[in-house]
Amino acid sequence: MAISASTIRLATADDLAGLAILYRQLHPDDPVLRADTLKANLARLAVMPGSGVFIALVDTQIVATVTVAIVPNLTRGGRPFALLENVVTHADFRNQGLGRHLLSTVIDHAWLADCYKIMLLTSSEKPEVLGFYANCGFANTNTGFEMRRVSKWQE
Repeated sequence: MAISASTIRLATADDLAGLAILYRQLHPDDPVLRADTLKANLARLAVMPGSGVFIALVDTQIVATVTVAIVPNLTRGGRPFALLENVVTHADFRNQGLGRHLLSTVIDHAWLADCYKIMLLTSSEKPEVLGFYANCGFANTNTGFEMRRVSKWQE
């Protein structure tokens, strides 16, 4: 049975503790960030027009999130593009339509910002994750490259 989120909105500083808990499910080995670091990074994202951390709530619990960055562009007629990152739905709320509803909202947000494309990368090879993104309208059409810097906490 599908559950609909009671609210989908941009996260505020008041949501950071709940987001930190949810992010542990996405990256359990990441270091726990200090509250002031979380708050400063959210503020940096908020000054980028159209960008932010979208959250889905059931009652008052944050159950899904996706970070959106709308990037200005010097090609494609000056139309921006959107980058999606940190997509996660709480394990207790998966397969209920919440993540799909949140991604649909974020996609609409990007199209309203006149983005010419939306990019999302995943390192997951799980068929259910790849199927989820395909069912949300994403296509595995390009070759992606990335370079990661090893952090001190990973050494």
